[in-house]
Amino acid sequence: MSNLAIASWTVGLTLGLMTLLFIFRIVLTWYPQAELNKFPFSLVYWPTEPFLAPVRKLVPPLGGVDISPIIWVGITSLLRELLVGQQGLLKMMG
Repeated sequence: MSNLAIASWTVGLTLGLMTLLFIFRIVLTWYPQAELNKFPFSLVYWPTEPFLAPVRKLVPPLGGVDISPIIWVGITSLLRELLVGQQGLLKMMG
């Protein structure tokens, strides 16, 4: 397996996992009573919060709804498609 194939697989897996975690964060916004610092919610909270906090400063909640996870789902999906999609940059290099 070439280095490019390993890099492509790793990037795809990482971006896919982050997209899934951001989707879980969207679901968690429906349950404001959930304690995000306690297990199992902390498994979703800790990897995503460093990405979400700066976006919250730029984009305030709309109608009381935090849309920062939605923004990051779009960003990670776009990056995954651009890098490892069917005609992604890493696919075209190999």
